[in-house]
Amino acid sequence: MKILHLNQSDWGGGAAVAGYRLHQGLLNYQVDSHLLVGEQKIGTSRVTPVTRWVRWENQLSRINRRLGLNYINLISSFAIPKEPIFQAAEIINFHNLHTGYFNYLAIPRLTQHKPGVLSLHDMWSLTGHCVYSYECDRWKTGCGRCPYPKEYPSIERDGTRWEWKLKQWVYAHSNLTVVANSRRTEAIAQQSLLKRFDIHHIPLGLDVNVYQPLDQQQCQQLLGLPQDKIVLMFGVFNPHDRWKGADLLIKILESLPPRWKEKVLLLTFGHQGESITEKVNLPTVSLGYVSHERLKAIAYSASDLFLLPSRAESFGLVALEAAACGKPTIAFDVGGVSDIVRPGITGELVPLEDTSAFVSAIAALLDNPEKYKRLSQNCREVAEKEFSIELQTERYIKLYQSILENAHSQPSINP
Repeated sequence: MKILHLNQSDWGGGAAVAGYRLHQGLLNYQVDSHLLVGEQKIGTSRVTPVTRWVRWENQLSRINRRLGLNYINLISSFAIPKEPIFQAAEIINFHNLHTGYFNYLAIPRLTQHKPGVLSLHDMWSLTGHCVYSYECDRWKTGCGRCPYPKEYPSIERDGTRWEWKLKQWVYAHSNLTVVANSRRTEAIAQQSLLKRFDIHHIPLGLDVNVYQPLDQQQCQQLLGLPQDKIVLMFGVFNPHDRWKGADLLIKILESLPPRWKEKVLLLTFGHQGESITEKVNLPTVSLGYVSHERLKAIAYSASDLFLLPSRAESFGLVALEAAACGKPTIAFDVGGVSDIVRPGITGELVPLEDTSAFVSAIAALLDNPEKYKRLSQNCREVAEKEFSIELQTERYIKLYQSILENAHSQPSINP
């Protein structure tokens, strides 16, 4: 079995991390897996950067902007079938297709003679431009009159109805199977442009031997943290992304009761974490972007609670990482977060943007050591039983095998 993954990067950002972990999981099961990425960050022989025709594509991008369409200038995507690693692959597993390295109009060509799997890491594949639609449900009927044109990936004019129709055409001429990483993402996909395909639910996984509870005091010493503080942890790839809720985090921390403010320290990781610490009137430590998995496990283990104030999440990978290290999460009830953060079991969920309820949930859990200990134990048990990388890999292998068996008995789809 030979699998080629197409993703934004081999590391950095939730979709990239999730794709790379699956890739490594497949290799551990002796599956021939290779990554074709927009940006290569890990120097391995099984990761290949996408060949780009930068000069021509930059010229064409002017037309994109005028039309309000993203990525259709990336004509180099149509040459991917000439790549030896593509020719050798039996299945093409598409992951995050935005960020400016791939043209979605090439999907029919890439799946003409090879079946494809589309792993959903956000909503971009089924909307007219955005990665998260918040309360807007125009993606169900064709987009247009977009309420969030400046949301990533932003558009200069509203071409969302045209992009939605282009994606509709793409899927009508493609051979795909869809994988949703959470139950809510699965439900969204079943109401969208993607409902024409078979849709499967396969949760993300991680190495529970790397992400495991470590001695808290030792981890705090390694990170230079004071041991007389309650450590609240927040992780974000880009704090300026509205859906990550960094602004809500600031409101939450400002609203903490005085008796907890005196005891609390904020620990952050991710790009530009210092931009948050500058706005919070609390002792803070920013680790910056942490790429090493064991260092992340040390950081989680050094904390007491993980905070996830996101306005939107497809899955909530950081909450899973925290849970595997035995740390409960307080989060807004959005997207697929509830698959991991289970009220009274592995953490607490509060209504979206209700910062007062968020603060109350933090205080209530810190005020109840027995409940905290029980939730911490539950976190580890849930991560081990339901979210190991081995379980995710086995489910993907089973799906790949089913797709290949079916492909032998069906004709190719012509674009």
